[in-house]
Amino acid sequence: MKRNIIFNSIIMLIILSISITLLSLYNLRTSGIKSAIHNAESISEVIKSGLTSHMMNGNMHEVDTFIQSVSNMKNVEKLWLVRNELLNKQTKRDSYNIPRDRIDEKVIKTGELQYEIDESITKTLVRVSIPYNAVPDKGIDCLKCHQVQQGTTLGAVSLVLDISTLKEIGIESLYIITGLILVTIIFFIIFSRKVLNPYLSLFSIFKKSMHQASTGKFKKINPPSGLSIEMLHVTEDYNNLMMTFEETSGDIDKKLQGFIGYKTTNKNRNPLSESKDIINNLSNLYQFKKQVELDDSKEEIYSRLAQVFINKFNVKNFTFIEINMLTHKMEKVQDIGNSFYCEKTMKETPELCRAARTKNDVMSIDYHNSCPFFDNSEKFYYCINLDIAKNLYLIINFVCDTSEELEKLKDKTVFIKSYLTEAAPALEVKLLMNKLKESAFRDGLTGLYNRKFLEENSKKLIPQALREEINIGVLMLDMDHFKAVNDEYGHDIGDKVLKELARILTETVRESDIIIRYGGEEFIILLVGVKTEEDALAVANKIGKNVRENEIDVYAGNKLKKTVSLGLSMFPTDSNLFDSVIKNADIALYEAKNSGRDKVIRFKEEQVSSVDLF
Repeated sequence: MKRNIIFNSIIMLIILSISITLLSLYNLRTSGIKSAIHNAESISEVIKSGLTSHMMNGNMHEVDTFIQSVSNMKNVEKLWLVRNELLNKQTKRDSYNIPRDRIDEKVIKTGELQYEIDESITKTLVRVSIPYNAVPDKGIDCLKCHQVQQGTTLGAVSLVLDISTLKEIGIESLYIITGLILVTIIFFIIFSRKVLNPYLSLFSIFKKSMHQASTGKFKKINPPSGLSIEMLHVTEDYNNLMMTFEETSGDIDKKLQGFIGYKTTNKNRNPLSESKDIINNLSNLYQFKKQVELDDSKEEIYSRLAQVFINKFNVKNFTFIEINMLTHKMEKVQDIGNSFYCEKTMKETPELCRAARTKNDVMSIDYHNSCPFFDNSEKFYYCINLDIAKNLYLIINFVCDTSEELEKLKDKTVFIKSYLTEAAPALEVKLLMNKLKESAFRDGLTGLYNRKFLEENSKKLIPQALREEINIGVLMLDMDHFKAVNDEYGHDIGDKVLKELARILTETVRESDIIIRYGGEEFIILLVGVKTEEDALAVANKIGKNVRENEIDVYAGNKLKKTVSLGLSMFPTDSNLFDSVIKNADIALYEAKNSGRDKVIRFKEEQVSSVDLF
């Protein structure tokens, strides 16, 4: 940097000096030309006066001697007279002093002064022609002697003047200026070494210190010797500023790290820039927290989290999985990128998930597989566990295409976990609300849905079925002679029988079907999406068979077997009104019980009249 400044300064001095020299030479040349023209005009006046005097005194035979004497003046190379052709005719001397060149001709024609410059390397000549016009001047009237009009150009005085002396002066000036330039450059170099060198060195030190500060290294600088008192004060203020930066940035960094649990491993970092990033993330995190608190459901929270991962952290492939360790069930709640490569194991044995079991992050590691259930050896994974309730875990399974992408993801996990931590309380609240809502819709004895659930759920289920044009088989079930169980064995055995029935129903129908304890020993099974009534009858018969074959331990080794009666009605085949279909199923159930029990009866229109009559 120092060399560049000195070099550029010398170049600027040379350019400035050359410009001044060229300007001086140009001005000197212009002044020389003007001076030569002025001298030519003066010589012309002398010649005009001399010619007039010789003519008036009758000494015209001495004119040539006079002209020759004038031409011998210093710097006069040539001198001659030119006469107008009109005068030659009047004096009958046609070839006397005729114009020698185009300049003479132009002067005779225009009556104006003309000049021309002839320059070579060693010599500069000025060719000048000054007109002699017929005008009264200084008591002499040319019109008396010459028969011409006033203002007519009678002739001209032509000269060639040598102004090479001025060029020599210019060359000498050039030598002097060149010498001054060299002296100035030498002086500047000495001056820069003794005076500017400390300041240029200080600039280099400042530059290096600034670069170190950009990477988080705030250090004092040692000023070079030779600085002024003012610059020493500036250096001291700079050192104080660096120390303030070091203390402040370190304090901010520690507090922010303690707040979000973040610790950097990059030594060449800028803590101020990093703290800015952390503060921006905290601001975004606060806004995220306020939004999830206003979300209506956990599904909405999961969707918002997914948007953050995609838009903010640029993550393309991930899956949200809920794992319930008590029920050993898992639910995939978000799937972005179709990258759930351990889905098979999670569905069958979710309790084996390493992230949920150890409650630690699980990631791809070189040389060995930390998760044996990840079924794609060409991909890289990173799993994060979040406790959202007792025995309920949210696992976020990230999948990366390259190891470099995985490393970038690791750098983002601290902020990703911050978002998960903020979402956890809101998720817990939503789960609690769901449980409360679920408990209001659940039968306390069997754990099945209750009649209130049927009323609420049908408001959504029926429009959906009509919209998607699917069938719903409605089975109304009643346990045969259940009152006798309570009377003979007591209500505790009766409750046990109902629980056993609930278990058989749950194991017999599909997960998509809905089982409801309608009241007492009556149950309703909604076969959602059943294709035909034959399929519905097959399910009903299977239920009857499984109940019939089941044995219930009563006490002291005694076994009890029960049967059930079922009535079937199809929605919307039998009616577009769901309440009517339930009533039809109840009528069919009555028919089954009335005709011997332990059977399945499909609703028919003629059954209505028999029930009404009864």
